[in-house]
Amino acid sequence: MTHTAIRPPQADDNAQDVRGKGLGGNSVGLMGSAVIGVSTVAPVYCLTSTLGSTAGEVGLQMPAIFLAGFLPMLLVAFAYRELNRAVPDCGTSFTWTVKAFGPHVGWMCGWGLVIATVIVLSNLAGVATSYFWLLAGELTGSDSVAALDGNKAVHITTCLLLIAAATAISYRGMTTTKSVQYALVALQLAVLVLFVAMAVEKAGSGVLPGGGVDFSWSWLNPFEVGSFAAFTAGLSLSIFMYWGWDTCLTTNEETVGSDRTPGRAALIAMVVLVGSYLLTGVAAQMAVGTGTEGLGLANPETSDNVFAALAGPVMGNALGILLFVAVLASAAASLQTTFIPVARTVLAMSTYEALPASYARVHERFRTPGRATVAAGIATGVFYTVMTLVSEHVLIDTIYALGLMICFYYALTAFACAWYFRAELTRTPRDTLFKGVFPVLGGILLTAVFAKTLHDMWDPAYGSGSSVLGVGSVFVIGVGLLLLGAALMAGMRRRSPAFFRGEVLTMGTPALVIKD
Repeated sequence: MTHTAIRPPQADDNAQDVRGKGLGGNSVGLMGSAVIGVSTVAPVYCLTSTLGSTAGEVGLQMPAIFLAGFLPMLLVAFAYRELNRAVPDCGTSFTWTVKAFGPHVGWMCGWGLVIATVIVLSNLAGVATSYFWLLAGELTGSDSVAALDGNKAVHITTCLLLIAAATAISYRGMTTTKSVQYALVALQLAVLVLFVAMAVEKAGSGVLPGGGVDFSWSWLNPFEVGSFAAFTAGLSLSIFMYWGWDTCLTTNEETVGSDRTPGRAALIAMVVLVGSYLLTGVAAQMAVGTGTEGLGLANPETSDNVFAALAGPVMGNALGILLFVAVLASAAASLQTTFIPVARTVLAMSTYEALPASYARVHERFRTPGRATVAAGIATGVFYTVMTLVSEHVLIDTIYALGLMICFYYALTAFACAWYFRAELTRTPRDTLFKGVFPVLGGILLTAVFAKTLHDMWDPAYGSGSSVLGVGSVFVIGVGLLLLGAALMAGMRRRSPAFFRGEVLTMGTPALVIKD
């Protein structure tokens, strides 16, 4: 297959403004890129923390909700793939929305990605720390060792050490990252396969307390969810479970075949994720059901950590430890790879003069955005430490506000695809679907979830239950973080007027159109 680059006459100037960053090219192939995408999502961690909550919202329709959450993510993935083929830039959402909508919208889109990633990094570090001490307690048979996680000084110190280790691995480049991730992702998927097989076997034998539920194809029907409110609540949780697949795209300048491989890797990662979620969800329901007592998935006492409750009953005490190891590996692996998108987005924003120039420095030996990676590590450590010391309620509400940021920048990127390729939408049926219809539909779905989430956040009962002047803390934090981004953008506008005048990264039609 040959690829011919066709530049429309009006796009000649546009083709010149996408800058190289000095990253290590050809460091990652298709499989490595897909593995990094799966790792960033952290499937085992997502399952243990959301299976119970989702079951509590929609009951036996949990698998249907997993499919419903997959749909907008798949539609947006098509937008990412098409944009990456035209402009393979590590700034991804930031760069593409600047090209489509201009510097102000693009800057806010980049901010949405950066702040969402810092929040996720903080949460992952905390989860990895908790599971480290939980696993240590299981291995030593000591409740006092497991209880060390409740000591704030020990917890924060351990958390900071894990953040430092993850930062160091990311700092050393994609080759080191890829090698670590192969092992950690393989472990996660192997343990999930084992859990699914043993859960189905236990369901058939009926030996678990309370018994299970016979499989029904109706579990895959989203129209059987009891209410629209339950559906949207479950959908919000499901969308969070897929967040992170776009890391495949932020490594595009370091990937073999940067215009095509990242997009294909993202789709592979999505298929692996939805398959893992469906199989695990169905197997868990068959084994223990979705009741609110005992081992039921919706039991409020265990719903925030389902695998901790099911490890022993489903897999036995010896093999059950593997589930603890898998959750720790999942959180630790995602902690490390989640540094990739934030560091490369900051690198791109700095390269295009949207952030201070110092963050555009690339390490001479490792060919990584060294300063941006270290800055992300420091920001994560400071954020988590402050939030933990100030109030656990604030930390919880910050995590709940994450969904708002995710929908914000994914939806903007989806709409950017249709607008950027607007001159090509009627060229072929493929262009109409993949550059127009699918991205717009994905953007609309995510915008609807954004609006519904914003409405729900106003209620103080959302999240931890705390409020500010009668308004839910989650709403205050979510909207406050977006307003903080707007304030920072105003400051950068005075510091870097050329970027905000559209002189550095210009709007326009595709800089590069790929023809097979």
